[in-house]
Amino acid sequence: MKTILIIDDDVYIGDMLAEALGQEGYAVMRAYSGTEALLVLDSKRPDLVLLDLMLPGLSGEEILPKIKDIPVIVLSAKADASSKVNLLLGGAQDYVTKPFDLNELMARIAVRLRSAAETEGGILQFDGIVMNTETHSTEVCGQTVKLTRTEYAILKLLMQKPSQVFTKSRLLDRISEDTPDCTDSSLKIHISNLRRKLREPSGKDYIEAVWGIGFKLRNMTESLPKP
Repeated sequence: MKTILIIDDDVYIGDMLAEALGQEGYAVMRAYSGTEALLVLDSKRPDLVLLDLMLPGLSGEEILPKIKDIPVIVLSAKADASSKVNLLLGGAQDYVTKPFDLNELMARIAVRLRSAAETEGGILQFDGIVMNTETHSTEVCGQTVKLTRTEYAILKLLMQKPSQVFTKSRLLDRISEDTPDCTDSSLKIHISNLRRKLREPSGKDYIEAVWGIGFKLRNMTESLPKP
């Protein structure tokens, strides 16, 4: 049974979420403040976190960087694009604006948990790309693609969080353990070579440069021309 931690001081919303999650077969933990959330996370590890931003004590923005290797969906009344971008850059996997549709939220939760399970199983998948993190092999549209150590590390990170935009500095920081030789000046070259290798068997440009921010995997369905 998957466990979800709700971090929200709004008792009504928390109760509603807990009831809906229970009906879907999830176990639920609760925290009503930022400080309490950190205490809970120190003692137990949930499979996913639902994080409100406006919390007593530590805010959601302050807690987010402290949540390591657990999918986080932010629930917030802040609807402006800059807030969403900053939180996605800060480590959140998804952002849902309050008031939200409960069915949509349940679907987003299921997607994030499924993605996390695939990562733990050693297999990452994204629109025709299949990466086996145990054998360090990569296939695109059924064809084996040989990647350098740095290219592999970049693609692995992007596939682990396909909706997240990574700044250059964050990208370099996250892959530094696997590829200490990658620098700010060489990063663009590595990404360019990776793009080319992924494009050759698929004809698709998988890596999107987000102007002024960084890089992410391109949502191929959104990039298709409208009829």
